[in-house]
Amino acid sequence: MSHTAELIAVGTELLLGNIANTDAQMISQGLSALGITVHNHTVVGDNPERLAEALDIARRRADIIITTGGLGPTYDDLTKQTICKTFGRELELHQDILDEISAWFQSKMGKKMPENNIQQAMLPVNCTVFDNPVGTAPGCAFQEGGVHVLMLPGPPFECRYMFENRAAPYLEKLTDGVIVSHEIRIFGMGESSVEETLYEPMTRLTNPTLAPYAKPNEVMLRATAKADTPEAAEAMLRPLVAQVQDMLGDVVYGVDVGSLEEVVSALLKERDLTLSAAESCTGGLIAKRMTDLPGASAVFRGGVVSYTDAVKSGVLGVPEDVLAEYGAVSEPAARAMAEGCRKICGSDLAVSVTGVAGPDSDGRGTEVGTVFIALASGEGVICRKFSCGKGRGRDRVRTSAAQYAFDMIRRSLLGLPQEP
Repeated sequence: MSHTAELIAVGTELLLGNIANTDAQMISQGLSALGITVHNHTVVGDNPERLAEALDIARRRADIIITTGGLGPTYDDLTKQTICKTFGRELELHQDILDEISAWFQSKMGKKMPENNIQQAMLPVNCTVFDNPVGTAPGCAFQEGGVHVLMLPGPPFECRYMFENRAAPYLEKLTDGVIVSHEIRIFGMGESSVEETLYEPMTRLTNPTLAPYAKPNEVMLRATAKADTPEAAEAMLRPLVAQVQDMLGDVVYGVDVGSLEEVVSALLKERDLTLSAAESCTGGLIAKRMTDLPGASAVFRGGVVSYTDAVKSGVLGVPEDVLAEYGAVSEPAARAMAEGCRKICGSDLAVSVTGVAGPDSDGRGTEVGTVFIALASGEGVICRKFSCGKGRGRDRVRTSAAQYAFDMIRRSLLGLPQEP
């Protein structure tokens, strides 16, 4: 039997935009892996009338309802009470849960449990209790009128733990198949070009399926299959993923990888090579993205943010006559920056970025979005000129330039042509 789910997030802070609803994203991904289709996301404030209305709507269009939030000890935490009233369930005290909450306060907080936390141990009669070892709010599940209702705490750390370790095992017993997905990451081809290239297989497929998602400065394709077992789903996906890679070529930089810098870092480690970065318009973004990765010290030596000509010449050794004749945003300057950075950092490779992020052009009239990226190695220096988006804002130019830089490094390490 296939199931449809609706997620209801409870919390006025979500409606005000004070926090993002990351719980819904995490749960939806988890439900997809279980073969459960999510049809709706709903967000309501801490208001029992509006929550009851949302529950009435959800029970008519889904057979699994999962709520997050509203399980705390304060006066506005009324999720359980409203759900029980809607589904005709009574609340009862679970002494074992109350003992666990009391012990949590003693061990974690070093104090006696406040009286108002007793309400967290009040749970629906004949429910499946989800104990919460990482917080004070237990969750629970019950079935009523053909609908499974699951309640999870709102704090993201608690919600993730409770979903993965309590709700998912409960839901696994209800499913009759699994959904497996693979993410195909693409840089160097826009979403419309990807869709045009893959139009025939994308429109023909029903299971597995192929869907494009535009992400900042790249495209992601999600290949998804539903089958009785993970192994059967994988067997359906392998030829599809291979077909996509064959049709798109070297703009596919990875499958089920997090980012271009992860791919670059892995390639550097495989080849026992090191990297450094000389950055102007990107302001250290390349270095940040590298050092955000665990174990980056094995491959990343360091970098120089050479935002001014004085630093380009005084630190990186860019000849002053080069800066005077060609300007800081030029191929000769980018080449010299990369060579200088490689020398002072003692790295095998060095990448440099110099460009005009805007909103104004430089003193030489260079168009906003113009970026020169150079890559220096023991074999010499290569340099490319990019247009990173006039009129798209400084952040877009900077993030695009960093993405192009990582792709240049990837292509060099793999022996691929620099032009896609």
